[in-house]
Amino acid sequence: MAATDYRDLSFWFDSLAGSGRDDLTPRAGLVGDQRTDVCIVGGGLTGLWTAYYLKRANPELAITVVEKHIAGFGASGRNGGWCSALFPTSTDALRRAYGDEAAIAMRQAMIDTVDEVGRVVAAEGIDCDYVKGGTLTFARSDVQLAAARAEVAAASAFGPDRLQLITAAARSGAGGSDSGTGDADELGGTAALVRALEATRSSAAAFDPSCARLHPAKLVRGLAEVVETMGVVIAEQTEVVEWAPRRVLCQGETGQSLVHCDTVVIATEGYGAGLPGVRRRILPLYSLMIATEPLPAELWDELGIEHGTTFSDFRHLLVYGQRTADDRFAFGGRGARYHWGSSITPGHDRSAPVFAHLERALVDLFPAVADAEITHRWGGPLGVPRDWHATASFNPRTGVAFAGGYVGDGLSTTNLAGRTLADLIGVRDTELTVLPWVNHLSPKWEPEPLRFLGANLGLLGTTAADTEEALTGRPSLAARLLGPLTGH
Repeated sequence: MAATDYRDLSFWFDSLAGSGRDDLTPRAGLVGDQRTDVCIVGGGLTGLWTAYYLKRANPELAITVVEKHIAGFGASGRNGGWCSALFPTSTDALRRAYGDEAAIAMRQAMIDTVDEVGRVVAAEGIDCDYVKGGTLTFARSDVQLAAARAEVAAASAFGPDRLQLITAAARSGAGGSDSGTGDADELGGTAALVRALEATRSSAAAFDPSCARLHPAKLVRGLAEVVETMGVVIAEQTEVVEWAPRRVLCQGETGQSLVHCDTVVIATEGYGAGLPGVRRRILPLYSLMIATEPLPAELWDELGIEHGTTFSDFRHLLVYGQRTADDRFAFGGRGARYHWGSSITPGHDRSAPVFAHLERALVDLFPAVADAEITHRWGGPLGVPRDWHATASFNPRTGVAFAGGYVGDGLSTTNLAGRTLADLIGVRDTELTVLPWVNHLSPKWEPEPLRFLGANLGLLGTTAADTEEALTGRPSLAARLLGPLTGH
């Protein structure tokens, strides 16, 4: 297997290695045939959280995690660092499909998961810069303000949500909150929130407290170390070339290994598109990111983005950002096209036009950072199911489990998946095993060229929706048409 400079994968990997905490040296691969109770395919957060909770429930269980590169190589080590309560299928769509009770249970489970990640990293001593500061989603036009008001109103009527609308009225001490859960002063840090509105020229922002900022590479690499101390075997530089119930065929540097097991867990997210037995169940869609140089504290005070706070706005072509622990902007978004045949190559991780778009979007959102140097540019594929509906599934007859389809909302959802799969595999009936995503089966994506045309038309549609709203000042018809195709 060709040597890879893993520091080049993302700012997160580069900063982790640069700190001296982890030199990213691959662990040993498999040698010869193996016997284990559970074989987990994929060394990202889904696989590692599953291993963690399986071991917590049954320390005697033999578990082997097989990873083609190194733990965290995929989306787990390249994402935006949002540990949020977001689920790719909207709450309204879940209500329509499963009813109010199930939708509320799913939303509450996601909210609880944010705190569960924080609990585990504290208990296990994983220093991953976890700070729960919530998410600000800015409304920067009348159309976006209407969308923000509608989102907050729907959330306040639904149950577990504590979403609030922070408005410019807070500047004069008039409260500035538009939700039914109290005025803006109850949030704490109101002055900073108002400065963020001013810095972004926003009339309002929806504030969701159920999100934490963290350093994803520190999380995934730290979790790998924890499960190893629990007795889990992590075999890196070991590619899965074929799998079937109770057997996984691997190719490593020393040859092939056949792993015999009772349970196979497929935890490959977007990379599953290249794996036999998954293929068209998942579509790899690229999301790219940039990071700035560290910025001075006085600038951050001016911008109103505190440590722990993540941010976005109500545009349709998604952007997302955070203030890193070392005071950089880490900022990303969609815009990269889908590649023919679900192709995944290192060359797709970088796109000059998309990086230019992200730099413009960051400066448009925060003009004060126009002169900041961009020090890192990176990207990678996330996993999109045909109906944009994530799943945690297990077939006890075959012993095959699968989790994924997070559509970019996986940093926390992987934890919920790991807990859920552990309960399903352990044959425990819990509140998690009856959640509406359990054993959901998405339809397969169409064969080419329909897959290529549909995925890229969807990208063009979201871009067109933002242009349409800017020109007309009205909610986009294109976005309304795309809604059913994107889980909304």
